[in-house]
Amino acid sequence: MSLSRLVLATSNPGKVSELAAMLEGRYIVDSRPADLAETIEDADTLELNAVKKATEVAVHTRQTSLADDSGLFVDALDGEPGVYTARYAGPQCSPDDNINKMLRELDGVDTSERTATFRTVIAVVGAEGQTLLAEGSVAGLISTERRGAKGFGYDPIFVPDEADGLTFAEMTPEAKRQISHRARALDAMLSQLMSADF
Repeated sequence: MSLSRLVLATSNPGKVSELAAMLEGRYIVDSRPADLAETIEDADTLELNAVKKATEVAVHTRQTSLADDSGLFVDALDGEPGVYTARYAGPQCSPDDNINKMLRELDGVDTSERTATFRTVIAVVGAEGQTLLAEGSVAGLISTERRGAKGFGYDPIFVPDEADGLTFAEMTPEAKRQISHRARALDAMLSQLMSADF
C-alpha cells in the first residue's frame, strides 16, 4: 500500500527543498518537528546514520519518516571526507569552510586525479520500526574553484560526469534532479515504497 505522508528527518533547508520537490504529487511531506533535537550522526556508515535519523523521527512522531545521509568520496583524499562530509572542516563548520578545506587539500592535484563520487543513502522507517534502504550515486570531479550560485553544500565544486562540465551549482534544479545522487536514491526508494506495507 502506498504511503500518503512522510516526515522528513532533515532540517537542512537545501535538502528539504530538494526532497519536497521530488516528492511533490506523490506524498504529503511534513517537516522535521521543531521540538526534536538534531540527531547526533556518530555512525561510521551512511546507512547507519540515515537509519538513526529516520528512526528518531519515526519514534517521536509515530509516523513514517524519511532520512538521507550523503557522502562525498574523493579518490585523491583516500575516500575522504566520506561519512564526515557535512563536518569535514570541524564540528561547527559551514559549507564554505568545507569547500575551502577541500580546495586546499587538493591544491596542485591534476584535474585527472580529482575524481570523486557522491553517494546518498535514503532510509524510510515506519511507525512500527519497518525499515527500507536505497542508494544512489553520481561520479564526477572536484573543480579547482567555486562555480555557480545554485544548490547547497559542495555543489559549487562538484562537476558530475554527465553535466557537460557544469558544477551542480551551475545547473538548474530540474537538471540537477535528473542525475543527482539524492534523486537516484529517492527513485530507488520510491520503487520499493510502491510495494511496501507500512
